[in-house]
Amino acid sequence: MTPAPKPEILAAFEAAKGFMPVGEGLALYAAAVEAGGLGLPLLEVGTYCGRSTLLLADAARAAGVTALTVDHHRGSEEQQPGWEYHDPETVDPELGLMDTLPTFRRTLHKAGLEEHVIALVGRSPQVARVWAAPLALVFIDGGHTDEHATADYEGWAPHVAEGGLLVIHDVFPDPADEFTGQAPYRIYLRALESGAFEEISVTDSLRVLRRTGAGI
Repeated sequence: MTPAPKPEILAAFEAAKGFMPVGEGLALYAAAVEAGGLGLPLLEVGTYCGRSTLLLADAARAAGVTALTVDHHRGSEEQQPGWEYHDPETVDPELGLMDTLPTFRRTLHKAGLEEHVIALVGRSPQVARVWAAPLALVFIDGGHTDEHATADYEGWAPHVAEGGLLVIHDVFPDPADEFTGQAPYRIYLRALESGAFEEISVTDSLRVLRRTGAGI
């Protein structure tokens, strides 16, 4: 039986700001529950307002591990003013810059999951350079340029433990279907071609890969 979050967690997920559909969220949750069995932390790249973080946090709570989430909280390219995915409510009125951190913290608090999450506030490559511990799951859902997606992959995929999971969001094989570039698709192909990962599930644009060998 595929694990599913409790109704109150799923309701919090659906109520939170964000873009992940429910079906992909359920697949992410199932992957997080499985990975939690390794007894190692679960890490997400790209927090935004905490929609997917809720699912990782709930899975981490059940496994007795910690969920970590990495973001500078200034928004990715497609979330800036003038772009389709911009939300004016996330703009700091004093600075005029996006700041999703307050919304993220409210999202966690309302769901009762604050104590199960460590928020790493900074740019993904900088945080990755000082990270040294193995991870049960790495969920890449950050910037969609080749520069950012490649940096996320090269920075965090090496930390996926043997048997751990690499999850990549917004994988669009058909250029006609993509909305912010195919960089996630390219790092997904790179992971498969490396021989270090094998695909274990596909749910719309979400891909779940398991580490089966060394390297990236």
